[in-house]
Amino acid sequence: MTSDLSAFHAIILGLVEGLTEFLPISSTGHLLAAQRLLGLGGTTETDMALDTYAICIQAGAILAVLVLYRARVTQVVQGLFGRSEDGRRLLVALAAAFLPAAVIGVALSDPIRSVLFGVGPVAGAWIVGGLLILRVTRQPWSRSGTTAIEQLTIPHALIIGVAQAAALWPGVSRSLVTILAALALGYTMRAAVEFSFLLGLITLAAATAYEGIRSGDQLVATFGIATPFLGLVVAFVSAVVAVRWMVTWLQSRGLEVFGWYRIAIGVAAVGALAAF
Repeated sequence: MTSDLSAFHAIILGLVEGLTEFLPISSTGHLLAAQRLLGLGGTTETDMALDTYAICIQAGAILAVLVLYRARVTQVVQGLFGRSEDGRRLLVALAAAFLPAAVIGVALSDPIRSVLFGVGPVAGAWIVGGLLILRVTRQPWSRSGTTAIEQLTIPHALIIGVAQAAALWPGVSRSLVTILAALALGYTMRAAVEFSFLLGLITLAAATAYEGIRSGDQLVATFGIATPFLGLVVAFVSAVVAVRWMVTWLQSRGLEVFGWYRIAIGVAAVGALAAF
């Protein structure tokens, strides 16, 4: 194990974060696995700094959504200042969906980190999530939604927000549970994906700010500024690529490929856990 975060490590972790953050495969689980494969950590200080880095590096993915969905973000900002009724409704829906995970996350962040941040819990979440995708995609309602994002109601936003809280368990995937919840409520795939991304923008920004304020000093003291920033830039570029690919993929195909991927990587993780 090493306590150093080299430029190579930062690039790898940035790639993992950017490519997996908005795909329904769990960025947290992949980052934990990547850290182990790279041999990072080993001391209490380094492990805590890595946990903080895994959250703060999400800023790169946040910037990607801001760039790719700047028109919708602008509409929400206009709604904040009373210049767009659709933007105002969407802003209220996003706020309602954000609250459940925010409250639960603040209350349970330390127990979650101490109990669930391990190979076993992550592998289990990967496999269960994969099976859930394969089950859901065989249901007619997963492809028959007709409700657009502009029609999102507050009760539905709250339901999606409660679903998002399940993603506090590493390996579950925030985008997975929010997309599936929106599809179950009758929204189109496009609406489900877009709302998931926008909700992720708010949720990740809040988590990054909270963790940065709470443990940012230790992150800088342990790894400096330049190397973590390099990972953030790589996360931004790779997230842009991943989001564009996912949106294009889902226009003509479904979520099944992510289900099979989750099962495969979960089984591989269980095998590795048994071997070592």
